[in-house]
Formats: sequence, structure tokens, C-alpha cells
Amino acid sequence: MDFTPLQNIIKDGFKDSRIYNLTGSSAALLLALYDEPFLAVELTEELAEELHKDINFFREAFKKEHVLLLPEPDGPSLSGKRAKVVYSLKGKNSIVCSFKNLNSPIWPQKELLRNVINLTKGIEISRTEIEKRLQEIGYKNVSLVVEQGEYSRRGWLLDIFPSTSENPLRLEFFGDEIDSIKSFEVDTQRSREDVSQFLIFPAEDPLSGITPLELMDNSRYFFSDSIQEREKLPEDITFFSRYSIKGHGYDAGILSIKGLGIIPEERKNIEELPQKIKDTQSEIRLISSSNSQAERLKNILIEGGVVAPVIDKTEIFEYKGSVSITVGDLSSGLFLPGILILTEKEIFGGRPGYRPIKKSKVARLLTSLDDLRPGDFIVHKDHGIGRFHGLIRQHIEGIEEDLLLIEYEGGRLYIPLQGINSIQKYHSEEGITPKIDRLGGKTWQRTKERVRKKIHEMAGKLVALYAERKVYKGFSFSPDTELHREFDSFFPYEETPDQIKAVEDIKRDMESEKPMDRLICGDVGYGKTEVAMKAAFKAVYDGRQVALLVPTTILCEQHYRTFKTRFSAFPVRIDYLSRFKSKKDQKETIKALSTSDIDIIIGTHSLLSKDINFHNLGLLIIDEEHRFGVRQKEKIKEFKKGVDVITLTATPIPRTLSMALSDIKDMSTIETPPEERLAVKSIVSVFDEELIKEAIKKEIERNGQVFFVHNRIKGIYKIADYLLKLLPSARIAVAHGQMAEKELETAMLKFYEYKIDVLLATAIIGSGLDIPTANTIIIDRADMMGLADLYQLRGRVGRGTVRAYSYFLIPGEDIITEEAKRRLQAIQEMSYLGAGFRLALKDMEIRGAGNLLGAEQSGHIHAVGFDLYMEMLEKSVAELKGQKIEEEFEPSISLRVNAFIPEEYIDDITLRLSLYRRIASSRTNEAIEALELEIKDRFGRPPDEVKNLLDIMRLKIMARELLITKIRDTQGNIRVIFSPDTKVEPRDIFELRKKKNGRIKFLPDGFEVDLSGFPWEKIFEEISYLFTCLPISDSFNKEN
Repeated sequence: MDFTPLQNIIKDGFKDSRIYNLTGSSAALLLALYDEPFLAVELTEELAEELHKDINFFREAFKKEHVLLLPEPDGPSLSGKRAKVVYSLKGKNSIVCSFKNLNSPIWPQKELLRNVINLTKGIEISRTEIEKRLQEIGYKNVSLVVEQGEYSRRGWLLDIFPSTSENPLRLEFFGDEIDSIKSFEVDTQRSREDVSQFLIFPAEDPLSGITPLELMDNSRYFFSDSIQEREKLPEDITFFSRYSIKGHGYDAGILSIKGLGIIPEERKNIEELPQKIKDTQSEIRLISSSNSQAERLKNILIEGGVVAPVIDKTEIFEYKGSVSITVGDLSSGLFLPGILILTEKEIFGGRPGYRPIKKSKVARLLTSLDDLRPGDFIVHKDHGIGRFHGLIRQHIEGIEEDLLLIEYEGGRLYIPLQGINSIQKYHSEEGITPKIDRLGGKTWQRTKERVRKKIHEMAGKLVALYAERKVYKGFSFSPDTELHREFDSFFPYEETPDQIKAVEDIKRDMESEKPMDRLICGDVGYGKTEVAMKAAFKAVYDGRQVALLVPTTILCEQHYRTFKTRFSAFPVRIDYLSRFKSKKDQKETIKALSTSDIDIIIGTHSLLSKDINFHNLGLLIIDEEHRFGVRQKEKIKEFKKGVDVITLTATPIPRTLSMALSDIKDMSTIETPPEERLAVKSIVSVFDEELIKEAIKKEIERNGQVFFVHNRIKGIYKIADYLLKLLPSARIAVAHGQMAEKELETAMLKFYEYKIDVLLATAIIGSGLDIPTANTIIIDRADMMGLADLYQLRGRVGRGTVRAYSYFLIPGEDIITEEAKRRLQAIQEMSYLGAGFRLALKDMEIRGAGNLLGAEQSGHIHAVGFDLYMEMLEKSVAELKGQKIEEEFEPSISLRVNAFIPEEYIDDITLRLSLYRRIASSRTNEAIEALELEIKDRFGRPPDEVKNLLDIMRLKIMARELLITKIRDTQGNIRVIFSPDTKVEPRDIFELRKKKNGRIKFLPDGFEVDLSGFPWEKIFEEISYLFTCLPISDSFNKEN
């Protein structure tokens, strides 16, 4: 294949210092053709990533070695990647990086070779030596390893999360020898597979080192022509320009794709594409992002008489046919004489920015960790709300055990660790401080009863509503056809399992006769709309109309554009109804709706007015129903009758709530992974004029937009004047809740349409807006806002494909409160396991529960705490559905043995409490066995006290099965007391005499066995044996 114009430039040795007209991905093609080592520098990191990806696409096609990408420094993971690039650099390697990178020091190769830690199974190296070396290269010591750049030392175990690894490593030592190296899962903390060797790279960059220019000093330098700061650059640089504006230097000879009739603006529909491709008379290579898109493209071309096989990347430039399709990742196409390369960007138009969803590896760990700390409020089921003071070690007659100490008004309560399941951490919305109950008082019981009645009332209404909809007969939609599958496959990104399940649930509901009423829950940008669009297509295919009801005009505009783009290749008529339409246009839309000239209508509450008549409404989609007013909600209820309904919400609904309501409310959850730390870089700073100016300027320069949050209406216009003086050329608008509705909507719409650079607003921007071009948010007086609000505001940026920044401005550390400092620390780290992160998530979930169940229920959640409220709700729903609720049977065990988790074994109190809860919650021997293996794996060989604790739990499991209420040690005699409801026959208890002749004594409600002088192992063995000799009879209770 002929690349003569580009090859001529290479042959000429880049004598001229500039190449222009490198449009599309042709700069990447030129650098892929060049075989000598080089350093290519782009203006921004996003452009560097794109150039790197494109060069490697062409390099793979030419069967050449990849070039390396040097990322900008930002946290342990990227420091590790940077070090690895330097480490793996060999003679012929080339590097791509951003301009900012030139001022960021990197490790010199010789120094790096000295600092990289080579861990190999069987080598001798002390744990202290490894720990010292880890600290020297930026690793932090923590109690639980969950993020890159962390390590934890426990006895003979050393956990390390390498900065370049997806999974952490667990080293087990025998003396100073590394006995084994295993990778382990972050979410379970369990070992996975053996690793024989691993290189540990630094988790931070050096304070002083070398620059990328010094690293690549014997290579050719290519710099983007967009870089304006050229004072300190070396002289022998070749600048490359992506513009076709003539000037000095080489003309790359790239032709324009515009004018060929291929791009969407130059053709009426997709059906014209095959003919336009025939007309070009060039060899055409189509690059598709996925297999399904490649198949779709192949079918479109076949229908137009063009045969285009799907070929491998390595065959692109060897294939002799005129048209082919290849699956790959190329940012844009290019046109050289005789060859035209097209991507989906040229064929289908610009796609929305997309960042792949990375599932958090610690999601399960988050839910399993009980982050209970001294000073926290707790809820005891019987005694109410108190304050947790910590663990107290009790010594009685040589026996030790841990007790939970809880402070109440008028007294202290000491709870043995076996009873840990009767307490829960008090969770409520941030800012709610509960009243501590009086020990032995009656207030708590009255509160609990009041809340129970209100929950029962609300659950009753939900059950009745669900039963009522079951009776209705709705429209049964037809099963999917090939056209449905074609529409589904047109989604340009890989669907998550949650999305796939939600779509399956909806389609199953739509095909049944029962009217659908399903809630779809998931954060902004995680695919709820795509799920709704697939449902809309299904309805339209069967000739039914779809109404999408949204709470604001901006959301109406946003959804309208999204739907128009997604349905562009299909004959579906979409319109909208909002105040942004003239009265005349509104009337025309209403008329078209009644005559079925509109398939999908998107609108605000104006869709609920009396003069709206649908021709045949089949599907109603409601976005954020809780944001509508009371009267509007009543109208929505009327609207719902007889049609299929999907409700969308971005506020996370707690898993416990969806489980509690699973039988009476259809829900699909599209899990929101916690924000990846690299997605939004958080910076906490004092109010700094230079920082604000630089942050806004940098965002505008990369064609982005900025949110500036000032959460006090008083003084907001002074801030606007201040920003205008700071940046006179910036387009700034103000938005706050006290503005006239139309004025507010106009400001928001201008920002959405990119007619404004900076939106100065109160916290009203906290939900619902999805603007991929807004990637910087500056929050003034962040110390005055709650964690969940800060977290939600921070989530407004980082929705597209570029790096996002959030700046939290404070007046000065000496002025703000300690609590505000903790909040900001949590936000800045946004660590998955930081208490702040979980608090923000929990707070959002409680809001979600309030939104779903109603404002009144939020008050009840605050009264008893979130977890107990959920437990009571679950019981109420089960009662109303006639299900039998068995009360938890909890045997009491008091034996003379040391059974606890020593601090020397696990020193972190949170981890110890979490483990105590998990041990106490175990319900089967298999669960105890698994837990014992996990404890050994995570913390090393358990001491006797921990083994004894597990043995007591094994006895408790057997006692629960036999309905034994008490096992007590009274001076060497082990007394076993049965519940009156036990299913053990008296004759079987008497039969035990044969097993232990002379040592057993019978009591009216049990027996006593003399085991005085026996060691614990023998006592445990004897009691276990006696329990296994007691068969359970189902007939016993019936006979008596």
C-alpha cells in the first residue's frame, strides 16, 4: 500500500522543522512508519493518550513493536507506570508524553535498577529490610491493604500492593526466607494463586531526577505545533501540525474526507453510504469499535451491493480487495491518494465521550467491613441508642474475654462479644445527631413501637398497590426480532452485566400481560438511559407511543438530544414538549401526539396537563419521580394506570431496601462503582486567586467548561464580578434557586449548549446534569458543606473521556472546624475504605431510601437508625405477605476458657470488631471452617485464644440446632439447659448415661456432665460428642 507522501518526509530525514496537514490520525501513521527511536510530545495528556493509541494501532498493522506512553504523575499507580516505562526502555523504544511531563522528574535508569525490589520465592531477605526499602520508594504502612502503594506487616506475613499490579501480594516467611508469594483479592482479602517472582516498582516519583528529554537524548523529538511555550525547548525539534493551513515545512499530502458524501452531514441516511463508498474509487479500510458494530456495518454495505469482509488488523495493508472492515481502536480516519481509512467518527458522527466503567474491587469489602470506632453512636435492639466506648479486656479468675462497652444516659452496658449481633452502628443522614437513651428507660420501646406501626402502614399500602397492578391486564408486547437485536447492538460500548440484566428484566415484564412498574437505579452516566431507550424501541416497534417525563427543562433537552442521536439510524419520530418551545410549536406537537405522528415524546410536567391526548400510549418512563411536586405525583398515579412504567433514579437505593421490597416492588440496580481515584483529581486549597485563574484558564484552553460553586446566594454576583476581573474573556453565567424559573433554565441551557465557559452556581447543580465537556469544578467554602453534597458535586465532572479536576476552596486551616478538616481529608483521598467515603455513600443511600419511601419515613429512619429500620421493614413486608417469621434463637455460652482475638495478632480495632461480628454471625460448621482458613490466610497462624473462640462458635451452632438455651461451666461441671420448644426427646437425653456412665447427671430441663480437671481441647471434644448423640425428632413437640 502506498504511503509515498509520508515516506518521502522520512527519507528526507526531517530536514525541515515542521510538518503540516497531518489531519485525522495521519500524525500517528507517520510516526508508526518511522523506525528510529523518538519522543513525541502532545499539548495535553488526553491528546498524548490518543496519539499513543493510534500509533500502536498502525504499528500492530505493520507488525512492529509498540511505542510506550509516559503518563503524568498522579498517585502510586501512575508513578509505578512511569517507573516501569523507564525500566523497560531499550535501544529502539519510543515514548509519547504530554508537554506537562517535560517538567516532571522521572527516575534515572541506574538509580531505578537499584531501587526496584526483586521478590523471588526462596530468597533470604528480612521483613525489616523489605519494609525499609518499601518506605524509601513511597509505600505507606496500613492496617489493611486495599490500594496500590500500600503494605501491611503482620507476624510472618507481609502484604504489599505493588504500584504496577492489579492485585496485591501476600508474602509468607519462614525465618528470613520468603516461603511463598501469593496474589490475593482485595474484596475478600483471600489468597488466589502462587507467584514465583515479582518486581516491586516505586509508588512515588523522585523529588529530583531526569526529564523525558534527557531520558531520550539520542532520539528524534516530535512536538505538537499547538505547544506555544517554546523558550526552553531544544533546537533540533520537528513540529507536527494537524491543520491543513499552509506555511513553511513539509505538506503531508493528506486529503480531506469532507466532500466525499460519506460523513453524516453530507448524506440523507445510512442507506446512502454504500454508493458513496463505490464513488470514491479508493481502497477503503473501515475501522469498527466492536464485533457487533463490524457486523452491522458489513450488513449495511451488503444491502447496498458492497462486499466488505471483516479482516484482522495485521492484514489491513496486505489485503488486495477494495473494501474491508477491521475491529480496532482508532480515534479518526485519514485520506491519502488511493487509500481511505474511515472510523465510526466519520461514518456515524461524533459519539458521546465515554470512560469505561471499572468495577471497584473493594465494593464487597466496603459492605462487609463494620467501621465501628470508639465514640460512634450505636443501636442496641433492646436498650436503644448509646455511644460505643471500645473493647474492654475482662480478667475473672484467670480467664480473659473481650467486652463491648456502651455508654447510655444513667449507666454503662458491657456486652460479651457473642452478643455483637444485637448492636449495629447508628447510620443516618449526615448532620443528624441522635439522642442517647436512658439505660432501663421506656422511651426506646415506645419509639420502636411508633416506628413499627408507621412502617407497617406504609408497607401495607405498597403491598395493596402491588396486588392491584397484578389484577390489571396490560398490553403484551411481542418478542424481540432481528431489528430489535440490531438496535441493541448499535450501542457503541460494552454493556455491563447489570445493564444486560436490567434490559432482560424490562423486556420480560413488557412481554407479560401484567402492567410493568419497574424502578431502574444507577448513577448519572452509568447507562440507565440506554436501558430506557431499548424499552422505548420495543414499544415503538409494536406501534405504541412512549412518554418520557422529566422534572426539568434542561433534562428534557438532554434526553431529547440523546434519544435523537441513538435512534438516528431508525425511522422513529421523536419530539419534546417544554417551555423552550413557542406556544405555536407546542400546539403542533400536542396535535401530532394525538394523531400518532409522534412515537416518542419527552417532556416536563406539561405532559401531565388535561389537553394532552395520546393516540395509544404504551410506555411511560419517569426520570427522578421524587423531584416532582405532590400534585404532579398524583397526576402521575392516574397516568400510570394500564400502561407499562419505568422509573429512573440516580440516587443509590440501598441493597437492603431493594431486598426488603423485592417481592412487592420490581427493581433493577445498575451498580455505581465508586469514582475511580484517577477519574477526578481532588485538590484542597485555601482560596487562592492564582490557582482559580490557572484552573479556569487551563480548562477553557482545552475546550472545556467549569462549574464554580458558591453555595450562598448573598454575594454570588460579587463572585461573578471577581471572576470577570480575573478572566475578562471568559463567558460567565449565574444560576441559583431564587432566580425566575425561565431565567435559571436559560442559563443552564446556555451552559449545556457550550455558549458559556463558567457556570457560577449554588449546589443546585448537584444532580441530574450530565455535561461531558465540564471537567473542572471549583467549590468555594467547601468546609461549610456535607460530605454527601461534596461527593455529589464532585461527581458532576469526569463524565467524559478526559481527566477531571475538583478544587475544594477553604478560608484557611486555622479557621475551619476539626470536623470540616476530616470531611475534606476524606474527599481529597476519596479512599474506598476511608470512613468518609463510606459515610458519603451511606448518606446518599439513606436519601435514596427517603426518596423511594417518602419524606415521613426519613424521620423514622433517623429515630431508630437505618439498619434497624430496614430490619423492621423486612419483617413488616413478610408479615403482610403471610410469611412465617422465626425469631432468632441465641444460646448463651459461658465456659472457662480464654476465647478472644489478641491485639498482638490483629492490632486494628476495626478489623477485630469486623472479625468478631463475622464469627458471631456464622450459622454453619462450613462457614466456621471457611472463616478459619481465611483468618490463617490473612493474618497468619491463629493463636490458641482465636482457635478457642471458633470452637465456642462451633458449640453455639450445635446448640442452636438442638434449641439449647444455656451452656455453663460451674466449677468443672458443664451444665446444658434446653428450651421448652426443643425437639430432642427426653429418652435420648437419658441415653447419654450409657455414653458417659457415672459422669452425667440429669436436671429437669437438661443435664450436667462432670469434666473437672480436663483441658479445654478435651472439654470441647466431649461436649461436641454428646451433642452429636442427640437426634432431633419432629414428632416430639406434637406428642407433648
